[in-house]
Amino acid sequence: MIATIALTLAAMLPPPDLDAAAAERFARLALDCVDREYPNKVAHVLRGDDDARPPRALTPVFFGCYDWHSAVHGHWLLARLARTFPDAPFAEAARAALDRSLTADAVRAEVSYLEAPGRGTFERPYGLAWLLQLAAELREWDDGDARRWSAALAPLESLAAERFRTWLPKLSHPIRTGEHSQTAFALGLVHDWAGTSGDDSLRRLVEERARAWHLDDRDAPLRFEPGCQDFLSPALAEADLMRRFLPPAEFAAWLGGFLPGLPFDGDPTFLVPAVVTDKADGKLAHLDGLNLSRAWMLEGIAAGLPEPDPRRPALLAAADAHRRAGLEAVTGEHYEGGHWLGSFAVYLVTGRGT
Repeated sequence: MIATIALTLAAMLPPPDLDAAAAERFARLALDCVDREYPNKVAHVLRGDDDARPPRALTPVFFGCYDWHSAVHGHWLLARLARTFPDAPFAEAARAALDRSLTADAVRAEVSYLEAPGRGTFERPYGLAWLLQLAAELREWDDGDARRWSAALAPLESLAAERFRTWLPKLSHPIRTGEHSQTAFALGLVHDWAGTSGDDSLRRLVEERARAWHLDDRDAPLRFEPGCQDFLSPALAEADLMRRFLPPAEFAAWLGGFLPGLPFDGDPTFLVPAVVTDKADGKLAHLDGLNLSRAWMLEGIAAGLPEPDPRRPALLAAADAHRRAGLEAVTGEHYEGGHWLGSFAVYLVTGRGT
């Protein structure tokens, strides 16, 4: 039985997606937007006439890619790919973009912006979690320039971590949405950063909050997903978070109560890829990102289970279907809808979350 399952899993594993050509395509999507200021959706509290300034003056590091958080994970994409493909044709341009952005003076201006009155909730939790993911990527990169960029980013990294440290104890409930305010996905990124940075106190806080909120959760309504503007699955993100803390046998038992409908027969149709009806609509195009994030969450959930668990074939088959649908949508044809999809694609195909 175990051998049969192992062979089935091997057959279902997705083919490699990140060759040099694909990396080049994803890198170009980010290079085309990290310095592109307009159009720009600014989540900005005006305290007076002097605050009516262009994005590059407000946040001089992360002013491109349509909004702050997309600029952050666009920089992460460039770091991830330049680190993974150091000799690729795009690597020099990626490093140059990081060098232009990640300077001590520009980061100080970002910190000043975030510390101004009325901005305590700025980009919390999604953008701040991606900022920590960028910091983790730079910390793990054994490269002289990356160490310099990491040192420049450190004040903003510390501020982002402190925002989570003070916010999480105040939350009486998790935030179970399919968009930026969701806590489960953000806490996964924070947890992974804490492991890289050695911040054991924040790692323990994330685990304590996750256990308090989710350990007794049962019968998640996966059938109610997705909402038509979702780019994250509330149910799958929660399971992907909990597999980070629970040993495989304990996670398997918890998952049985949380998602009791997962197939034991390998059937992937329990969750089918979402379809975008208008890719030029920035909100409707979120569903392309949902397919990508579902893929890595399904893979993460499967990785958290014991190897012979009979639910793994269905999880991996569904992940493969979502992976293929999501990657096919990363074209860059529509800026508002696709400026951020390259980051989700790279997070998936490089196995960053697992």
